[in-house]
Amino acid sequence: MEKIIKVTKGSGVGETKLSAFDAALFDAGIANYNLIRLSSIIPEGYEPKAEKIKMNGSEDFGNKLYVVYASQIENEIGKEAWAGIGWVMSKSDPKRGLFVEHEGADRSQIERLIKESITSMVKYRKEEYGEIHTEICGIKCESKPVCALVAAVYKSESWE
Repeated sequence: MEKIIKVTKGSGVGETKLSAFDAALFDAGIANYNLIRLSSIIPEGYEPKAEKIKMNGSEDFGNKLYVVYASQIENEIGKEAWAGIGWVMSKSDPKRGLFVEHEGADRSQIERLIKESITSMVKYRKEEYGEIHTEICGIKCESKPVCALVAAVYKSESWE
């Protein structure tokens, strides 16, 4: 059975930088969790898919959520916040791969950094890798702090 890692994104505006981050988490569907940040490895048997997450009910409130994420906060009027995740799967075993996450001030910067990081990372690995996939989000600061966020969500887990 194929296991999915949902790659979701969201943006938000808040009274503070922290509340802008929370608003972006809410928009991405992952606000009511305790995030546990992971590194860049996609384990065997998992497949990333870009898909907006719908927040689970109160039964998941406060659960641990295992994620790879990128977030960028901006509070200077007229400037932009951009975040993105890229991934690549091996050709020899398409159910194993790599994630990279980047934050910055414009979309082209994020696209370039994702491509450069993945291209570099696959050079010293034995496997041959396929095409690069990306999910990118941005928002412009109009008056209050803003946050752009992209998250690859592995799983939710209770504390018991």
